[in-house]
Amino acid sequence: MASSSPTILDRILADVRVEIDGAKRLRSLADLRAMIADAPPVRRLDAVLESSFGLIAEIKACSPSVGTMRAENVAEAPHAYEESSAVKAISVLTNERHFGGSMERLQEIRSLVSKPVLRKDFILEEYQVREARAFGADAILLMASVLDTARLKGFHELALELGMESLFEVHDEEEVSALPAQARIVGINSRRFKAPEESAGFAAVGGAGSSEKDFSIRLDTFDLVDRLPEGVIRVAESGLDAGNVASVAEKFHAALVGTSLLRDPEGIRAGLSAFEEALS
Repeated sequence: MASSSPTILDRILADVRVEIDGAKRLRSLADLRAMIADAPPVRRLDAVLESSFGLIAEIKACSPSVGTMRAENVAEAPHAYEESSAVKAISVLTNERHFGGSMERLQEIRSLVSKPVLRKDFILEEYQVREARAFGADAILLMASVLDTARLKGFHELALELGMESLFEVHDEEEVSALPAQARIVGINSRRFKAPEESAGFAAVGGAGSSEKDFSIRLDTFDLVDRLPEGVIRVAESGLDAGNVASVAEKFHAALVGTSLLRDPEGIRAGLSAFEEALS
């Protein structure tokens, strides 16, 4: 029987494991524990998301779906997000190969802002959870598409032990069923990371390509919100811009947005103003 086509997720996860091995060669667990002892106090992600609907605004240099962001927008993002009334928290991509990020970049951004900072990456090992706190992250992303229930629960418990919260990410009902009972913040991602690379319209690996349309998005995925556990903080992820963000404001507590801001030809502050107007 012929093997199924590789997905963009398969490709990314293989590269993530290479990056983890490289990080371990640079910093041991003992090194991370020493850094954690000196890390700044945690800022509560759940508290800011509960207060009113707003944005988790993202920082990344590129993405597999649309390629490179506008460099000037990326550079201005920390300051613009800090000043925006619509932004409740900041998501920083730390994957280097596919999103142009790093732990050092997260640490730098964390020092520039007063809002909670989420480490957004493909967390596969406990090492990365400790690494997140060591570099100042206030929360981590845990993806039900790459982790089973036991690891979702275990990584979340470690995050809580370190003072951080977890944003659990799901794409379908099966992944919702895999969530641990302790899940406090749950995001629904409309991006089809499990689609074959050639059919999902992804840019060249490493973000070298560029596309005006992200074919990996399925906005009807947000209908899954009615299947989420009662009482969780609900986050809509991917595919949202100032033109459609109001459509999720009734059933969600927050929207995670990035590409529409980071690629805005009029500048990131203009993009934020459009979001602020849409949510007013």
